[in-house]
Amino acid sequence: MAAAVPQKITTFLMFEGDAEEAITYYTSLFDDAEVNDITRYGPNQPGNEGTVQRATFSIAGQRFMCIDSNMEHNFGFTPAISLYVRCQDEAEIDRLFAALSGRGTVLMPLGAYGFSTRFGWVEDRFGVSWQLDLPA
Repeated sequence: MAAAVPQKITTFLMFEGDAEEAITYYTSLFDDAEVNDITRYGPNQPGNEGTVQRATFSIAGQRFMCIDSNMEHNFGFTPAISLYVRCQDEAEIDRLFAALSGRGTVLMPLGAYGFSTRFGWVEDRFGVSWQLDLPA
């Protein structure tokens, strides 16, 4: 009997043609980030040639998967699910907030809230939501 593979849960992001741009952007924002692999659609495949069929990247040891959807759909990302980042210092939270909110939407401005002394929530230009927290 073959050994069972342990279950692994990975965040999966579905884009509509800008997955590679998002991957490049996200991995540029964090020191401990890298693109692990990218497979692109080729000629005569169901997706647009050159777009991301499947890719993985990691940020601070957390692995993400993503694709460029080749199907039309009437939904996108929602703030009900977000990426939560515990920042190391004030400079980092300020930098990430400015970068991720650029061309995006501020859902909660950087500030002190009852649950955090410095917190901000943004939806980036790709529609992905990020909660940024600086522990006391």
